[in-house]
Amino acid sequence: MTQKLLEVKNVTKIFRIGGLIRGKKLVAVDDVSLEIEQDKPVILSIVGESGCGKSTLCKMLLRIHKPEMGDIVLSGSSYADKKNYDPTRFRLDVQPIFQNPYEAFSARKRVDSYLYNTALRLGIAKSRKEADKRIDEVLQSVGMSLAVVKGKYPTQFSGGELQRISIARALITRPKLIIADEPVSAVDASLKMNIVNLFKELKDKYNVSFIYVTHDLSTAYYVSDYMATLYRGSLIEYGPAKEIMDNPAHPYTELLVNAVPRVGEKWNQELVMPDMEEKEYAITYCKFAPRCPYATDICRQTRPDMREFGSRKVLCYHPLVSTEEEAV
Repeated sequence: MTQKLLEVKNVTKIFRIGGLIRGKKLVAVDDVSLEIEQDKPVILSIVGESGCGKSTLCKMLLRIHKPEMGDIVLSGSSYADKKNYDPTRFRLDVQPIFQNPYEAFSARKRVDSYLYNTALRLGIAKSRKEADKRIDEVLQSVGMSLAVVKGKYPTQFSGGELQRISIARALITRPKLIIADEPVSAVDASLKMNIVNLFKELKDKYNVSFIYVTHDLSTAYYVSDYMATLYRGSLIEYGPAKEIMDNPAHPYTELLVNAVPRVGEKWNQELVMPDMEEKEYAITYCKFAPRCPYATDICRQTRPDMREFGSRKVLCYHPLVSTEEEAV
């Protein structure tokens, strides 16, 4: 059996809001399972509206949050195995790219100091000369160079340039997995495709898999090999990105796809997604049932099991794909 690069196994994260007596609990991530193969680098996009649990799931993958239930396994090593956990090894294997590049760099520190700290403190380079070589290599891979970056402060770069520097910094350790949480939301629209194009190029060049967290389905469709759709903390559809975007199986994914503007079509409608409501996170039946045009009595009584349809999985009693696609 081939070892997986990443396995997320029935992971649940609960936040408690308010006091101990009258406080409520919010199931931010609810029994989510997904995986990334070891042998071939891929880009897995996690999509959904704000508040659906995307960032919380990422923070669990980065060990910032601990799941209440379930397990996360990286290259065969369980996150629950505290005895054998090596924080340095983890930082080498998993690197983050955050949403706002201006928040990732202090305005009082030179940008290159972050790159040198990563290379020298994690043992990537034994000397500053070795660090120069590695840093310049990764900067050139994102269209920049050490000569351009050296000695400058964050305010001397645009948002797009800083985000490319963030990507270069993540590549210094030659990671197995990069987790990019809304990496294009703070850059100009004209630069978004440049950033996601970099992901496609770097995936193969450095043999690194990406988890790309976004609410922008147009870039997700373009860059992704696989896609996972979250709604109110639940994984509702998961599989090859092209299959999901071209023929969504879950009514919520259909809603998201239909809201994406298409070339040649006049689009004046404002995209307004449902507000976050605590009661929907606590639903024990299908969480999308109150908003679903296809919902029936069973949808409002019990939660569906994840069903396999060909190469994808769908959490729905009435998927929008034909029964011929259902795996035997």
